[in-house]
Amino acid sequence: MSTLSTHLLDRDRTAAPASRRAPGTGDAAPALPTAERLNWLRAGVLGANDGIVSVAATVVGVAGAATGLSTLAVAGVAALVAGALSMAAGEYVSVSSQRDAERVLRAHGVRDAEEALTNPWHAALASLVAFVVGGVVPLLAMLGPWGGEARVVATFAAVVVALVVTGTVSARLGGAPAGRAVLRNVVGGSLAMAITYGVGSLVGLAV
Repeated sequence: MSTLSTHLLDRDRTAAPASRRAPGTGDAAPALPTAERLNWLRAGVLGANDGIVSVAATVVGVAGAATGLSTLAVAGVAALVAGALSMAAGEYVSVSSQRDAERVLRAHGVRDAEEALTNPWHAALASLVAFVVGGVVPLLAMLGPWGGEARVVATFAAVVVALVVTGTVSARLGGAPAGRAVLRNVVGGSLAMAITYGVGSLVGLAV
């Protein structure tokens, strides 16, 4: 057998692992998520969830201490911009470090590392865009036409709905049960908002 034929057979075996076929039938089973898809999913979901929760926690915390619309708007926009840039930079550094390690493994003959290589710019962009999209939800809810405590209630409700959506989407794309993903999203986001609102209220009373 020629070297070229051997290479092609090895590539075919790598591209179509037996785990993707139903045992004993030869029929193709539903494809498992690829490394690239999982990395995009991780960056996008992490960015969206962080945008939703961090911006919501910021504006709700400020609302606990001050009710001025301009104050809430400045705090929300600042959290949105700073958080998006921070997520993008952090994701770029993290994925770059991961890719460097994978290149070392590949250089030492670990073949799986080649398939897992990820573009840090793609991860950074996914995180930035997802953070902005997620963070706009609580910001718009807080700046809506209602006033007083209704702003906090509306923001809380909007965030819960958004977290349910991101939890469901991430679970479906990753092939995991949706219930647990939704539950941890909603519980974590609710706790963050409740705690920051309490802290903001205490600071408002002290000031």
